[in-house]
Amino acid sequence: MNQPEVSIAQAATFLKESKSLFAQVFAHGSLVVEYYKPEKIDHQKPHDRDEIYVIASGAGTFFNGERRLSVNAGDFLFVPADREHRFENFSDDFATWVFFYGPSGGEK
Repeated sequence: MNQPEVSIAQAATFLKESKSLFAQVFAHGSLVVEYYKPEKIDHQKPHDRDEIYVIASGAGTFFNGERRLSVNAGDFLFVPADREHRFENFSDDFATWVFFYGPSGGEK
C-alpha cells in the first residue's frame, strides 16, 4: 500500500477494501496521501495539518472557510490547518486525492 505510484483504479480498490470513505495510499516523512470518496454528505471536520486536494473524478461545490466554488476533476485546492471545509452537492462519481503534510497547526 505504500508504493510510490498509485493509480486511481488501485486507490479505488484500497478504498473498497478499507470499507471506509477514505484509504491511505502513501506516506513519506510528514506527507500522507489518501483517496477519499464521500457518500451523499461530506461530514469532514477541520484537520490539524495543512492539506491539498486534487479532484480525481466527478464535480461538486467546495466550501473553504467562507467561500464556495465549483470543482471538477483535475482541480487543485489548498486548505490550511484548522479551517472549516467540506464538499457539497457532489456527483455520485466524486472522489479526490488528499495530501496532508507538515506539522500539527500547519506551516507558518
